[in-house]
Amino acid sequence: MNRPVSDPSLYINRETSWLAFNRRVLEEANDYRNPLLERVKFLAITASNLDEFFEVRVAGLLQRIEEGYIDAGPDALSAQQERELIARETHEFVQEQYDSWNNRLMPALAKENIRVLDLKDLAPEQEAFIDAYCEKEVDPLLTPVTVDPAHPFPRVLNKALCIALLLKRKRRASGTYMGVITVPRVLPRLVRLPSQTGIDYVFLADLLTYHAATMYRGYEIVSAASFRVTRNSNLYVEEEESRNLLESVRTELHRRRKGDAVRLEIDANASGEIARRLQQTFELDDWQIFYTQGPVNLSRLFNFYEIERPELKFKRFVPRELRLPPNSPNIFAELRKRDILLHHPYDSFDAVVDFVESAATDPAVISLKQTIYRTNRDSPIVGALIAAAAAEKEVTAVLELTARFDEASNIQWARTLEDEGVQVYHGLVGLKTHCKLCLLVRHDPDGKTRRYVHIGTGNYNPTTARFYTDLSLLTTAPNITSAVHSVFNYLTAYSEAPSYTPLAISPIDLAATTLEQIHREAEHAANGRPARIIAKMNSLLDKNVIEALYMASQAGVPIDLTVRGMCSLRPGVPGISDNIVVRSVVGRLLEHTRIFYFENGGEDEVYISSADWMPRNLYERVEVLCPVLDPHLKQRVKSEILAAYLADNVKARFLDRNGHYTRPSRKSGEPAFSAQEFLIAVAEGTATAADIPEPATPRPRRSIGRRKRQVLAR
Repeated sequence: MNRPVSDPSLYINRETSWLAFNRRVLEEANDYRNPLLERVKFLAITASNLDEFFEVRVAGLLQRIEEGYIDAGPDALSAQQERELIARETHEFVQEQYDSWNNRLMPALAKENIRVLDLKDLAPEQEAFIDAYCEKEVDPLLTPVTVDPAHPFPRVLNKALCIALLLKRKRRASGTYMGVITVPRVLPRLVRLPSQTGIDYVFLADLLTYHAATMYRGYEIVSAASFRVTRNSNLYVEEEESRNLLESVRTELHRRRKGDAVRLEIDANASGEIARRLQQTFELDDWQIFYTQGPVNLSRLFNFYEIERPELKFKRFVPRELRLPPNSPNIFAELRKRDILLHHPYDSFDAVVDFVESAATDPAVISLKQTIYRTNRDSPIVGALIAAAAAEKEVTAVLELTARFDEASNIQWARTLEDEGVQVYHGLVGLKTHCKLCLLVRHDPDGKTRRYVHIGTGNYNPTTARFYTDLSLLTTAPNITSAVHSVFNYLTAYSEAPSYTPLAISPIDLAATTLEQIHREAEHAANGRPARIIAKMNSLLDKNVIEALYMASQAGVPIDLTVRGMCSLRPGVPGISDNIVVRSVVGRLLEHTRIFYFENGGEDEVYISSADWMPRNLYERVEVLCPVLDPHLKQRVKSEILAAYLADNVKARFLDRNGHYTRPSRKSGEPAFSAQEFLIAVAEGTATAADIPEPATPRPRRSIGRRKRQVLAR
């Protein structure tokens, strides 16, 4: 008897899946085929990722346990079982991180004359440099504390580097004290030393441990260790009761830096007494203590990437610029002829910036509406909004205040925009505004007033657009632009339109539309019509969508999923998911595009979206799913972009039914093919879709036959 598609054993645990993703990033750090400084950066990324995992996911889990939360996810694991799973896997992962640093990357750096030195290995001139550096740069910034009844343990900020010391007074024979030095963030965690033979560094924590004796005169330093505390960084804003969301977020943001501790990282050679006192101070269980065989903050290894050694980095590529035909005076004239699809970073994001900046410089543009989820510090997008308002155009910004870890920046932008005359709104209560939309209204030369729209899968951030893969659609198609106008009315006035066709938006109809599209493919397959699903996204976690995919697979629909990060679906389960293949591509660029292809009985459809197939995207955010209507652009997405990822046999890993990811094995003589490198070559004009080989690993196509109609009848 077949298992029902709701069987918990058919679902991979979310947290396990995330940790598996971070392991794939660590694989890139260990892959000798990657340039050395890129490998160091990959290791730093795994540490930064793990920080956020503890700040958000682990913190939320511990809070649910404390509050007696007993509901389980699709995999039926309780919160306590998840905690045990996380404890085991994170400790194993941290060991793998330090093994990578100590046994692979540090020796490889040394071979390139890039060294991290122990203090005992310093040359005399380097010791003199350290003494002068501490006196001039370090001492003025430090406040050493000795913990006693008059000096309580200092409030340690989230992820701040600290030094703990076990002290004895030289004039008293008994008793020990705890000393604590909190290191200001302005000090570099890697200090470069003068050297005649290469590039030498010392870790700041080692330097401060060495220098501590000058700050604790009258004490004997019995032991010292660097440590770092990770705190709960979730925001808990009661929006329904908040009269001013901006002020509520600002207040809660200050609390975040002092949230409950969820992890302690400490030197592996720390004395048991220091470790015990810190554990008691921060009220942590044993599993929350991580002893590090190296620097307590591996994310600071990002600093190595500043070294000017281009031969140790990926070869730079120049994005393809959007060039208009000679007979098109501006982008608006071109958009009246055709839609434009940009694939970033292979296609430059400058075209999107130019599109928005036109609101300020083009006198024919009379109105501009823009969503902002994340943007960069010196955002030209925000500058364009301000300039448009200064030109007395109607300018509206829907700015998401609760974009995690960008709240402070967005609060500042909100104040700046309001001061400059932009109408600023913060979306809908209880729903993050995650869609990426820009709507211009323009008086055109033919006397008509038209709407022009940009819809993207990624943020309006020119900085991250250089290394995030995303799609941008620029169009003046009336049905799309009218629907986008309705979405803005929804965001600013909570005004629901009768329909958003051809768009689908969450939380109104995106989930239902997605399920209908999947079920439609199952019906096509059951009736002998062409049926196929190809989907590319960041995460696949929604139980309803996964159940629909299982049923479509049982009906005989070939399903190819490229899921960068978390995936709860188990492919290749006999009788359940035989026809589903799941890939994950992890490479030099962060895969961020969301693309959905449905063969639809021969009348194929292609969609781009800001939403993953996750509950939060489908039910708890405002997202947009948009069709690509132009036949040439549809063909480009299918035969150039999606086909490239299906053929990747270098950076792709395949998920098996047990939740493990493995690289494909190439046949003898089979050439290596990387989707990202191919798309760079396309942008440079040295490759075309004709150069894409057959998909990596042949698909198992098992005929279901008689069961098809039974599945559809469920």
